[in-house]
Amino acid sequence: METRTSHGLDQFCAWLQERPGLSILDFAGANQQTISFITGLGHRVYSDDMMMQLDHAFGTAADALENQNNQQLIAGFIKNALDFPDGHFDGVLLWDTLEFMGPGLLETVMRGVHRIVRPGGCMLALFHAQEKPATVATCSYRVADARNLAMIRRGQRDRAQVFNNRGLEKIFQDFESVKFFLTRDHLREVIVRR
Repeated sequence: METRTSHGLDQFCAWLQERPGLSILDFAGANQQTISFITGLGHRVYSDDMMMQLDHAFGTAADALENQNNQQLIAGFIKNALDFPDGHFDGVLLWDTLEFMGPGLLETVMRGVHRIVRPGGCMLALFHAQEKPATVATCSYRVADARNLAMIRRGQRDRAQVFNNRGLEKIFQDFESVKFFLTRDHLREVIVRR
């Protein structure tokens, strides 16, 4: 397990500490470290392993990205991953899951996320900043504390898309604001306000 300081996580946690009794969705799957941290601040946390959901819905073979264009598979994925009432969550820990979604799937997922997050909500997303490598290390993310992120390597995975700042602004165009942090380890951390 590797631990690193995260300015994006610091901002997300500062937002958490300003408000009582929030509902947070964690896309990294259930892990006790994050659950204990968030519930220790007086919030509720719902966990779903979005990478596992992607693999389950679209497969892990070479045609997995092509399968992300199948509207029936997309509908099943959205039903399993984002079947929550409108405005159900105050915040979402998206981590790096968005860069493994093709354009059509990503657009549908972002509409779903926008729908389930209350106005004023906050999200934290991570994107690999390197523009050349198609294959990147994937991690399972955990909140170690308000400023530090624990990462457990899961292996390598092909990104569906590579994003620069302008591309990220386009993804989050329906949201109120987007703030970027570029890190030394080539991750772009993004805080998004609904």
